[in-house]
Amino acid sequence: MLLSGRVLSIQVGRVRPLQVGERKLMSAMGKSAVHGAVSVGPLGLAGDEQADLSVHGGLSKAVYALPFEHLAWWQAQRQAKAALLFDETLVPGSLGENLSLQGLTEDQVFIGDTWHFAHVVLRVTEPRQPCSKFNAVMGYDQAGRDMVQSGRCGFYLAVDTPGPLSAGETFVVQAGERAISMADALRHKARKHLR
Repeated sequence: MLLSGRVLSIQVGRVRPLQVGERKLMSAMGKSAVHGAVSVGPLGLAGDEQADLSVHGGLSKAVYALPFEHLAWWQAQRQAKAALLFDETLVPGSLGENLSLQGLTEDQVFIGDTWHFAHVVLRVTEPRQPCSKFNAVMGYDQAGRDMVQSGRCGFYLAVDTPGPLSAGETFVVQAGERAISMADALRHKARKHLR
């Protein structure tokens, strides 16, 4: 079975202050849509930044992709658990994703799969893991737990072939070993972290 997907939108963001309770942290989670082609290099998209390079960015986490369909689910969680704090709608880039995708979910995406676009090849490396900044953006303390339990985490990607990438482009998945899916990898990492 040939798997494929499409990039609905591309987002980049700059590091800026994020209030987490009484603390002010630096974050680039809220990203904005880019129009036209974006240059994708070994460390990610041109114009994109990460605040904490010990957990985000680098060669193995150069690009973060999230299925677009997850935004409605996350919106419902946010409204149910933090309705008094937030009334704006989550849009692509709200959760820090560079690529908003259509066509693939965490159960279909495996570590080592490569995504072949017209000019770019991206390789799936690991699931996103939740952090306190994610909880702050979502507005409730259990958002990270909800990410792990639901498996709606998205995927980190390495850049095997740099080049230009545009919203609307489709890609074909070349299967890797297919040993561990993103959903399974996230559950495994969460169990290991809880020990």
